[in-house]
Amino acid sequence: GEDAFTSVTLTAAAGVTQADLVAAADEVLPAGYEAVTGDEVAQESQSSVGEFLGFIDIFLGTFAVIAVIVGGFIIANTFSILVAQRVRELALLRALGASRVQVRRSVLLEAGLTALVGSTLGLVLGLGLARGLASLFGSFGLEINGAVLTLTPGTIAAAYAVGLGVTLLSAYLPARRAARVAPVAAMREESATPEQGLGRRTAVGVVLLVVGAGAAGAGVVGAPGNDALWIGAGAVVWVLTAAAISPVLGRPVLLGARRVFSVLFGTTGRLAGDNALRNPRRTGATASALMIGLTLVSAVGVLAASMAASTDKLVDDQFEADFLVQSPVFGSFPVAIGDQMAEVDGVAVLARQQGVLATLGDDEEPTYIVAADDAFGDVYDLTLTEGAAQPGAGQAVVSADTAAERDLEVGSTLELGFPGAGPVEVEVAGIIDDTPVAGPVNVGFDVLEEAGVRRVDTSLSVNTEPGSSPAQVQAVQEELDAIVADLPIVAVQDKEEFADSITAQINQLLYIVYGLLALSVVIAVIGIVNTLSLSVLERTREIGLLRAVGLSRPRLRRMVTLESVTISLMGAVLGLGLGVVIGVLLQRSLREDLSEL
Repeated sequence: GEDAFTSVTLTAAAGVTQADLVAAADEVLPAGYEAVTGDEVAQESQSSVGEFLGFIDIFLGTFAVIAVIVGGFIIANTFSILVAQRVRELALLRALGASRVQVRRSVLLEAGLTALVGSTLGLVLGLGLARGLASLFGSFGLEINGAVLTLTPGTIAAAYAVGLGVTLLSAYLPARRAARVAPVAAMREESATPEQGLGRRTAVGVVLLVVGAGAAGAGVVGAPGNDALWIGAGAVVWVLTAAAISPVLGRPVLLGARRVFSVLFGTTGRLAGDNALRNPRRTGATASALMIGLTLVSAVGVLAASMAASTDKLVDDQFEADFLVQSPVFGSFPVAIGDQMAEVDGVAVLARQQGVLATLGDDEEPTYIVAADDAFGDVYDLTLTEGAAQPGAGQAVVSADTAAERDLEVGSTLELGFPGAGPVEVEVAGIIDDTPVAGPVNVGFDVLEEAGVRRVDTSLSVNTEPGSSPAQVQAVQEELDAIVADLPIVAVQDKEEFADSITAQINQLLYIVYGLLALSVVIAVIGIVNTLSLSVLERTREIGLLRAVGLSRPRLRRMVTLESVTISLMGAVLGLGLGVVIGVLLQRSLREDLSEL
């Protein structure tokens, strides 16, 4: 309620420059405050927004790469099927004099034309989707200027470069296979492209799996650098290698599915299983696209479960108050709220905390420090490393990490700088283990008073009378809720509600991640549909023969459906198994921050 301000904005009179206005303001500003030009403020704002958007760019770019990789598997599989369907045509071209280079070039040219069409459609659909999302966000109050959502020359060039590059790269191996078709194949009734064995690929894959395991193991035991990066590198090697040798890794799944479907659906189920086993390379390539998406989903799921367990354990260990009163956006609120709550019948202890920004020593960047009253020690049992757990007048209690970083010990002097006031020196009275209920530096309210910092509260910890029944505790909570009923910036939470609020914030990010990962799964599903459609066209005579010997249309549909289920099972088993392993390894590398499952 004081007539005080945190910032002042000045508009220059005619003929006065920004620099002149800053110089005039500096003459009347108190110590600890500065005047800056509007251009500097705009530049700082752009820098801070740019840093945030830079993170978003990396975040979205990662999933774009994942989607492109999944799409690459689908393209390679599609052209492999197309080449297999046109063996006699390609052989006839070879018999008429076409060289291997010309055959390979014709397939790549076809891939390039397909890429041009796909990239053009992608650009148009992407622009339409972006503008549609902008309109949707605008209906929720988040205005996005649709005029800036345009296709720049750089964006268009990048889209076509990625589209062409990925498509040509994915189609190269099928094109090479097409070039190896012998001219004599044109005279055969049925022929197929030459297939190489999987022995060499499997041997190389096993070596790469061992290399990936070595990198992941180094991250778990603590190799130099970031442990998660080591595990991430091993995970990338594993995923790409598993995709390459999926025909071998997934064969037990295909055999098991054929056995189960044979028992459940008879001849139809066995035919579906045989179709999936007929061309292991094609089945593996189709399942690999699904495997990549499910690997990421399951790995994130393991980490999400670990984060939830960590939150619950943290709250159980550290949350010793019956109720916590704070702002959902971690803002401050008047001390009068705490005064009213302290008068509620059934409240035994009410501890106050006020978080403020202050510089430590010669630091330029401020640190969030915490001031608390004497009742704080009656609510929370802090683990003391050295000295006293509660600061006295002109004293501070620091966390173990802060003490180690600044070479502080009991009796050391620490200088705190507050905006608008001179520095305040405090004596280190104690060192405590790092805990989320306290700050890196904890002082009494007398330090804030000396610095001239206005008293507000940012957190209240409330304990009820010892021996209170559940009904009495509920009555206390109802009275506390009534005090802040007209103040949406303040919330009263018990232990369970506090844990749920933290979990909800984590889930908001996870839902975005899952939504993006779902896109890769959708692309993989489209690949399965594409592969089965081409496979059905390839087996037209075979399917006609099955119909001729008595296979009904419903059973034929069931056979194709079971074949798709078999491919999906293969991708799901490989993806979920690999994702769980990667997620557990990441969880182990982050075991200091996450509870072990």
